[in-house]
Amino acid sequence: MNPLEHRWTLIAAILGSSMAFADGTVVNVALPAIQADLGADAAQAQWVIEAYALFLASLLLVGGAFGDRFGRRRIFMIGVAVFTLSALACALSRSPYLLIAARAVQGVGAALLVPGSLALISATFPQAQRGKAIGTWSAFSGVAAAVGPVLGGFLVDHLSWRWAFVINVPIAAVLLAICFSKVPESRGRSAEGRGLDAAGAALATLGLAGIVFAFIEAPAQGWSAAPVMAAAVAGAAGLALFVAVEARGRSPMLPLPLFRNRNFSGANLLTLLLYAALGAAMYFFPLNLIQVQGFSATAAGAALLPFVAILFALSRWAGKLVDRIGARIPLVAGPLIAAAGFALFARPSIGGSYWSTFFPAVCVLGLGMAVTIAPLTTTVMNSVGAELAGVASGVNNAVSRAAGLLAIAVLGLLMTSRFAPDLEHRLSTLEIPVAAKAAVREQQARLAAITVPSGLDEKAGAAVKRAVGEAFVAGFRAVMWASAALAVLSALAAWLLIQGKPAPGALPSSRNGQRR
Repeated sequence: MNPLEHRWTLIAAILGSSMAFADGTVVNVALPAIQADLGADAAQAQWVIEAYALFLASLLLVGGAFGDRFGRRRIFMIGVAVFTLSALACALSRSPYLLIAARAVQGVGAALLVPGSLALISATFPQAQRGKAIGTWSAFSGVAAAVGPVLGGFLVDHLSWRWAFVINVPIAAVLLAICFSKVPESRGRSAEGRGLDAAGAALATLGLAGIVFAFIEAPAQGWSAAPVMAAAVAGAAGLALFVAVEARGRSPMLPLPLFRNRNFSGANLLTLLLYAALGAAMYFFPLNLIQVQGFSATAAGAALLPFVAILFALSRWAGKLVDRIGARIPLVAGPLIAAAGFALFARPSIGGSYWSTFFPAVCVLGLGMAVTIAPLTTTVMNSVGAELAGVASGVNNAVSRAAGLLAIAVLGLLMTSRFAPDLEHRLSTLEIPVAAKAAVREQQARLAAITVPSGLDEKAGAAVKRAVGEAFVAGFRAVMWASAALAVLSALAAWLLIQGKPAPGALPSSRNGQRR
């Protein structure tokens, strides 16, 4: 393989995944401005974020399988085009419903390009160089995901939230030109001559979408609501049928024997637990900064810059580490360091300097994720042959996205369960009119976005705002401790399931869970 093709393939993979990762986070800090500009209610504002994540998580398996079957470069480029056109539609949206629809289509585009980015690397680079290449990909892609909130905050404060979507257009134009002229095409050899697993694709999408929809809507509608129950039942049935179809199908989209591989299974279990913790933390942390601590959108995004710097500085080193000592030690140590970072997030209250409150937590979490990401990704991709690279990438990305979605919903229930009673206790101690207390209680579903009732003097209004903020901090602490526990469990999964570096000259076999 031409070294120039290596370089251009890596650049294309980084640009594509960076677009998708950054766009998944940039909206978090822009959401208040979007809500005000379009007049969206709370549920519509939530779906602006979740529509993208829902379709991305639901269709990642399909994107990986399509790449193996029809050509990884081709599907990657189609994904880039769909993603960019829908981003432009987001920027032009004049109602919440149009924006939500455009975000859903954007999630479809991301589901095509994200697994393709890693599959292109795995198909182009030999295994001896793959760890370093994936480490480089992890560094730049992780930076893009973390820079998203910074960029979004800057654009909101200085231009408009619409520019957060328009900025994708020139990047995509450069990326498509690189792909067309410099990146070689590749397919999975086992996909040649096989039929497409349409039933598996449909059932995987139905199952994941149903479960995710149920968890997203349950806090607002209740588990007994007909749409929630129907979605949960349909999702569970879809996943059960998916497993049955994949086990018996002649050309399964997801070859179930992959999970007999200890490294593959262990890496995906670690991903599920650790990315659930990370997804919840990255969702609630900006809310804490903006709504409770009083940060601007730009400052809230900039609070993650140490996380960015550490990922950028250490991801390539961590990728090389796999080639030298194997993945097991980094995949135990990294999540344990991340667990300490989550625990540090539970320490601050309201006020205080960023440098003495959240800065240590951001740095420790960044160190833990930097040690983990490249070894984790390399383990997943090295546990299968090159012909299944797209499937392996799709599975692991689907697990990480679904983990984040479910964690936000499940740990959101934990947040609410701590926020409501704490707020009620604090309201009972305030000497304000009964009507004002009732007005606050009616807004409990908004958490820290509760507005101070009109008619209160400055001192009473400040007391209500303080009570709301302290109640949110109580819930935030519970979420962070739960995230720390999930990270510890992910380290335990790595210790029990991930195998160490094979002895020189050893011939690993598929029976003991290693790659042939």
